[in-house]
Amino acid sequence: LIVLGGGPGGYVAAIRAAQLGMKTALVEREFLGGVCLNIGCIPSKALLKNAAVVEEIRHASDFGIQVDKFTPDYAKAYDRSRNVSNRLVKGVEFLMKKNKIQVFMDEGTLTARDTVELKKAGSKLTAKNVIIATGARPISIPGLTIDGKDVITSREAILSNQVPSPIVVVGAGPIGMEFAYIYHSYGADVTVVEMLPHLLPREDPEVSAELEKSMSKFGVKFRVNTKVESADKIGGAEKSGDKIRLKVSSGGKEDAIEAQKVLVAISVRPNSENLGLEGLGIKTTRGAIDVGDQMQTNVPGVYAIGDVTMKLPLAHVA
Repeated sequence: LIVLGGGPGGYVAAIRAAQLGMKTALVEREFLGGVCLNIGCIPSKALLKNAAVVEEIRHASDFGIQVDKFTPDYAKAYDRSRNVSNRLVKGVEFLMKKNKIQVFMDEGTLTARDTVELKKAGSKLTAKNVIIATGARPISIPGLTIDGKDVITSREAILSNQVPSPIVVVGAGPIGMEFAYIYHSYGADVTVVEMLPHLLPREDPEVSAELEKSMSKFGVKFRVNTKVESADKIGGAEKSGDKIRLKVSSGGKEDAIEAQKVLVAISVRPNSENLGLEGLGIKTTRGAIDVGDQMQTNVPGVYAIGDVTMKLPLAHVA
């Protein structure tokens, strides 16, 4: 078996295959553990824990505990999140060795049903079966160009030890709401903009209603039924680092929100390019690989799991 992608879908599949006696190789172009362990759910949960502790201390008097002065340090919270992430990634590296899985830190392309070509090494691997587990990446919307400095994604947010303020979060899904909570806990002025009628629009309406109540009480501003039209740098494009003016519209009315940074957290698109899918005739729908009940593609011996199938782009689903 060759597994393309070392995220929660790929590395777990490789381990299980090896345990079941298969000779297994894993190809990963960036980091073992994928987005989740390195720049996604794991470091974000560490930051959320820090934010929750900050809030507990801030309201310690509710529990009869007097705290006169305390200084929340986001840089220290960031350091802790990186340590948590690195520890788990080392754990995955250990599991690869323990289960005798050959790991190739490289970019793989399918050149035949049973052949993966490694871009950097210039060599080929062959196997009876291939699992594509290449994940997904954040997308933006027209008029809002991600530059990684002023308009950022969760990747840049999670790899920064600074709290931007004011900040506009575009998208009120789990990622957007996590950062809204974290940043506001550390004193940022946060506005969430969501095109649909509720925060967490894909959850049950009761969940959204509860969250909206608690976020209002907490002090996170949010605007639902609001569409982002465009973003401009105040003072001209050459003045990077100045504020961003985000033009939004709601109910036929337009206005603007100014921010130091804009965090785009609307959705993801599957990493299905440059894998050789077209050459093998592997079927996709809007970039997502089509699979049956056993995660098999229309080409025998080739399977796809996790975000690249866009069934439900969550680590535990992968």
